[in-house]
Amino acid sequence: MKVIGLAGWSGAGKTTLLSRVIPHLLGRGLRVSVIKHAHHEFDVDIPGKDSWVHRQSGATEVLVSSTRRWALMHELRGANEPRLPELLAKMARVDLVVVEGFKREPLNKIEVHRAANGKPLLFPDDAGIVGIASDVAVDTKLPVAHLDDIEAVAALMLRSAIPVDDVLATSDADS
Repeated sequence: MKVIGLAGWSGAGKTTLLSRVIPHLLGRGLRVSVIKHAHHEFDVDIPGKDSWVHRQSGATEVLVSSTRRWALMHELRGANEPRLPELLAKMARVDLVVVEGFKREPLNKIEVHRAANGKPLLFPDDAGIVGIASDVAVDTKLPVAHLDDIEAVAALMLRSAIPVDDVLATSDADS
């Protein structure tokens, strides 16, 4: 199992790009999962539904299951937010995990840059960025793929991905 990050300013098109790359990777026979960092009070549950009521009542975890999917919601209840290695350890084994967010974690990242966003490139200040997907030419020695060249972006992600065990090892070293 390997992992690659996507980094970029809000509005750069990370999610849009990923929604195009995932089907390409699936078409190559790969299994892909995503970890997305969200802001503080996001919710995946619907107020008033049983699972929401169970969480509001104080349950630490609520697992909802059906014939189509299952979801596990874990309330931190004041505990520290888990770091990326802890979350990766919870994932089912797949060929590639794409991480959106977690910019301070030690993993290789592809920067997603869109000129119309009007934001500066991140790579000069982020040593974890090992490649760039952009809609404009970028003056760098890093590999660059055009945002619309999904095959090239997918190849860049796969070449740059690192084994999950390498990320998990950094967590052990931090302990």
